[in-house]
Amino acid sequence: MTHIQSMLETYPKALGSIDKAKLAECIAACFECAQTCPACADACLSEDMVAELAKCIRTNLDCADICAATGRALSRHTGYDANITRAFLEACSTACRSCAEECGRHASMHEHCRVCAEYCRRCQQACNDLLASLA
Repeated sequence: MTHIQSMLETYPKALGSIDKAKLAECIAACFECAQTCPACADACLSEDMVAELAKCIRTNLDCADICAATGRALSRHTGYDANITRAFLEACSTACRSCAEECGRHASMHEHCRVCAEYCRRCQQACNDLLASLA
């Protein structure tokens, strides 16, 4: 059991109809992506062609911020508002899709971009899966 699952299990009130497994997966994917994207941005800054990676760096940093905020929001359950949860998930999915596409443009030249695109796609899918379960 992960620490995320432990925290969900120890929450003193019912979480309603939300799928705990999908919620835990999404929280984990958000925080993994929030760590991976700045690492990719940092690696981009170390490349010789850094000017050509400016959009990738910006997209990485934006995606990291959105993923971190989404992971934190999904970790809070008191006073739950499904509309806010949906908005976070939609924004995170969009940011991850954009970041995966941008990193994908550089993946053949930079392994860090390939890895980042992979984690962004994973997070996008986890957000979409949780979003679909809320509908």
